[in-house]
Amino acid sequence: MVARGLTRRFGTLVAVDHVDLTVARAQVYGFLGPNGSGKSTTIRMLCGLLMPSEGEISVLGHSIPAEAEALKRRIGYMTQKFSLYEDLTVQENLEFLAAVHDVPRAATRARIDELLERYWLGDRRKQLAGTMSGGQKQRLALAGAVLHKPELLFLDEPTSAVDPQSRREFWESLFELADAGTTILVSTHYMDEAERCHRLAILDTGRLVADGTPRELCEELPYAVRLIETPAPRRAQLALKHVAGVVSMAQIGAELRVLADKREADDGALDAALRAAGIDARVKEGRANLEDVFVAATRKPLTEAA
Repeated sequence: MVARGLTRRFGTLVAVDHVDLTVARAQVYGFLGPNGSGKSTTIRMLCGLLMPSEGEISVLGHSIPAEAEALKRRIGYMTQKFSLYEDLTVQENLEFLAAVHDVPRAATRARIDELLERYWLGDRRKQLAGTMSGGQKQRLALAGAVLHKPELLFLDEPTSAVDPQSRREFWESLFELADAGTTILVSTHYMDEAERCHRLAILDTGRLVADGTPRELCEELPYAVRLIETPAPRRAQLALKHVAGVVSMAQIGAELRVLADKREADDGALDAALRAAGIDARVKEGRANLEDVFVAATRKPLTEAA
């Protein structure tokens, strides 16, 4: 899948701003970004549900949106909100989707049985979808999205309403699909999920601000990470707020995590500011993580964010 100059405007609002993407086959490709960053709009354009204002899209050899109808049979799409029929049973929902996707009737029962077993829904066959838990609904929605064996699967923040255990199980299912050859594009705002992706794009206000493997993005972070051990982390945060080169600060338990210009960090500006404020503290080097990358890529001035 390739997109070049992908743009979408809603009146004067530029929701997606000249985004370039390349997604390899059998890859789990993640979209990370804050709410309103353009993730859902981009996904809807890539799968042919929304007309781009500018740009070129090629998905599985199809030019989008011109050949969107031909693409539909080769992709699956799972939205953030549960979109199946809550007044139908699990079995009835899957039978309906099988008919929509023209799955041969002779193969439908076996395929449904396979998916119910794979996604731990075998004992829920006759249960109304509306009475299921969030995790069960999520697994049912995934079963429905892959029922016709799509080559490409779009997932728009699919784990936003489920517990951590269900999220973990869901991601195991995604890697099983990728290992079997399915290409997966998934949007998320969870850092731990983003770290699982083979490759990751970070969007901010409609722009692509970072693209690479999680490891590459962490290694290429242009800032230093410093961990400050102190009995007064809140006072330390106030003391460092106006130090030149400090990009962000976050208290993690009793420790303060600081992202700063490498020169300022190496020149001892942080130590000096803490000493001047009479704060007992130890400054040590930390390793960059994906949250640091995200903050750096989408950062606003520290005084504005405060």
